[in-house]
Amino acid sequence: MSDRLPRVLVVTLGGTIASVPDPAGHDAVPRLGPDELIASVPGAEHVATLRTESFRQFPSGDLSVADVVALARLIHRRAPEIDGVVVTQGTDTLEETSYLLELLLDRDAPPVVLTGAMRNAGLAGADGPGNLLAALRVAASPEARGAGPLVVFADEIHLPRFVRKQHSSRVHGFGSANAGPVGWVVEGRVRIPLLPRRREPVCSPDSVPAELPAVGIIRVGLGSGPVLPEHVTGFAGLVVEAFGGGHVPSPIVGSLAAVAEHIPVVMASRTGAGEVYESTYAFPGSERDLLEHGLISAVALDGIKARLQLILLLASGADRDRIRARYESAV
Repeated sequence: MSDRLPRVLVVTLGGTIASVPDPAGHDAVPRLGPDELIASVPGAEHVATLRTESFRQFPSGDLSVADVVALARLIHRRAPEIDGVVVTQGTDTLEETSYLLELLLDRDAPPVVLTGAMRNAGLAGADGPGNLLAALRVAASPEARGAGPLVVFADEIHLPRFVRKQHSSRVHGFGSANAGPVGWVVEGRVRIPLLPRRREPVCSPDSVPAELPAVGIIRVGLGSGPVLPEHVTGFAGLVVEAFGGGHVPSPIVGSLAAVAEHIPVVMASRTGAGEVYESTYAFPGSERDLLEHGLISAVALDGIKARLQLILLLASGADRDRIRARYESAV
């Protein structure tokens, strides 16, 4: 039996975990590279044999879908030589990066664990080193093999399809309202007792075209007006974040139906938790009314993730039947 340590690739994308403030303790920007991040984690060398890659170095709000596709290609290319991957990035879009990787990576890809920090390295109680150590443990763990991408934060393990950043500043800033964490890290041990089945990827990263389809997202509010044709010019698809279980003001149903005749329109709940209903209500603007007018239910995906999935589905040439079937199998 081999006693070698697992080989884990640490890929850094910037963000708060890589940020340090100015001498006055303000104006933090991403500056730390992967070797500096690893040096801040006591005992990291005992968890895995570490390899590093500085992939991007900026705030996560500047990441694009194309950046994440390139990251997926990097992971795919390095897979034969590694046993796991840790990706560090800013928390603002961590849930989106993780979900895109879930949609792109093969089921037999090595464990890919994403983490970050809510407090930069210059603050008291910086959480980056602890999150990185937990992520390394998960990526190196046999329990994570076959699980697909995971998010590790504050010693909790979450699925990308459910996890959301739920607070702008608290250290325990991530949660999964629909499912809760699927595992945890305690005393260096990795526990993942609640893993569901893996789904097939939407497409391979190498098949994604350089020019991606534009998909818009709108959130309805009290008294929202109609979605006019000029609002969606240039879009190949649209996501509507509706009230509650999938409702909109009745005066805008006609405009949404007209848009849905030309491009796929996916309906998610703006609550960020629960499912879009199918047949609970039948009033004008209800979920039943919208589905009968050609909108597609996102089921339990929130609007942000529904948009990412629609981008990849359209990029892979999916027709409406395939789009609808993919959302129906999203849970």
